[in-house]
Amino acid sequence: MENSGGIKASLQGRYASALFDLASENGTVSVVESDLEKTGAALKESADFRDLIRNPQISRNAAAKAAEAVASVLELSPLTKNFMGVLAGNRRLSALPEIIRAFAAIAAAQRGEATAEVSTAHALSDEQLEQLRQKLEAREGRNVKIKASVDPELLGGLVVTIGSKRIDSSIRTRLNSLAQAMKG
Repeated sequence: MENSGGIKASLQGRYASALFDLASENGTVSVVESDLEKTGAALKESADFRDLIRNPQISRNAAAKAAEAVASVLELSPLTKNFMGVLAGNRRLSALPEIIRAFAAIAAAQRGEATAEVSTAHALSDEQLEQLRQKLEAREGRNVKIKASVDPELLGGLVVTIGSKRIDSSIRTRLNSLAQAMKG
């Protein structure tokens, strides 16, 4: 199966690819991408929403109603709202976080972009993010969009993930490596 942007032909990749194809036909790729970003943010912020998508005991009908309610609250476009209903009906809401990531990767690949997920111990300034973006673009040879997040457990440094590549220069990882080396 051919897929956009090197996304694995996984279940999540197929759902994301199908949604991307429909959005492309309708000329609403950026709208759906924005919808999915809102949905991803809602998943991060709401434990209830995360529990809902992971609960196998919720009936298809109840999951569909809940997905429709979430779509209404987030003011999602009709295509994204219908897609959420399909996921609920197929008992695939649990795959939503991976589908969101896969869709973003497909859309970025279509634009010739790469998305770098950057985790740091402390928030980076706009200037630091811009310097990092320029370095990553030079390294990747294409436009890079940065999605930054803060993870205090890193202690310092940063972790950058672009596709399947991971650059980990966090102090936590260095300390763990040192501890392993000292154990012999």
